[in-house]
This record gives sequence, structure tokens and C-alpha cells, in this order.
Amino acid sequence: MEAVDVEGATGNLHTNYVGKAEAALRALKKGKDFVYLHVEAPDECGHRHEIENKVKSVELIDEKVIGPLLKGLEGYEDYRILVLPDHPTPLSLRTHTGDPVPYALYQKSRERPGAVSCYDEFSAKKSGIVFEKGEDLMYHFVGRRDG
Repeated sequence: MEAVDVEGATGNLHTNYVGKAEAALRALKKGKDFVYLHVEAPDECGHRHEIENKVKSVELIDEKVIGPLLKGLEGYEDYRILVLPDHPTPLSLRTHTGDPVPYALYQKSRERPGAVSCYDEFSAKKSGIVFEKGEDLMYHFVGRRDG
């Protein structure tokens, strides 16, 4: 994988969300078939117990990253997007935990089993699709059963 520097990327609430999405789309247009885009803001807000900013950061990710990515990928025949935190940072604890995390997996070309309409811990649990190890989720994401 190749790291891409994005001007204004800060790791906090005031990061360059749009620049990160644009960099991801540019990499795909240049022929990359996998892009990992990390936004640290919700995690940092959790460490500081900033409830409003944690919510705001997730809203900004939706508006300025996920929305533009979906729009930028409209011309592609088949793609997948996996959205999830790298770990929980509960506001009440202000530190990382090993609890399961919700994820949203979208694939343009076909519907996947266990589809839910909300992205939260409760909906994720109802889906019945649980991965004990992150590597198993990645195998699922890329369409492979095992390593």
C-alpha cells in the first residue's frame, strides 16, 4: 500500500475530510483497486469526552467523505465500501476497549445477506453477522473465505 499525504489532515475534528475523499478517488482513478481512508476525529473526541464533537465528526464523515465517495464511484460497475471504527472509544471511559464494533458494508453490484438500514451497535447485533477477528471481516470484505 502507498501512503498519500493530504494537506490539512490533522487527526481531529477540523481535518480535511474533503481532501481525504478526493485523494481516495484519485488513487482509484489511477488504477488502485484498494484504498484505506482513516479519519481519527471520532476517536479523539471520545478520548476527550466531547459528546457533541463526536457526533459532529461522524456527521462530517457521512457528509464530506462517504457522500462524495459514493458520488465519485457512480461510474464504476462494481465496488465495495466498508465503514467502521478501528476500535471503540466510549465517551464514558475515554479510552479504547476491545468491544465489537459496528460496520457498514455496501456493494454496488449486488445485495449482501444481513442488510440493515441503520449504522449503529444495535442494528449490527441484529444482523447476526459477527466476526471475532478483524482479518475475518477483511476476508469477507474482499470476497474470500480464508487466508
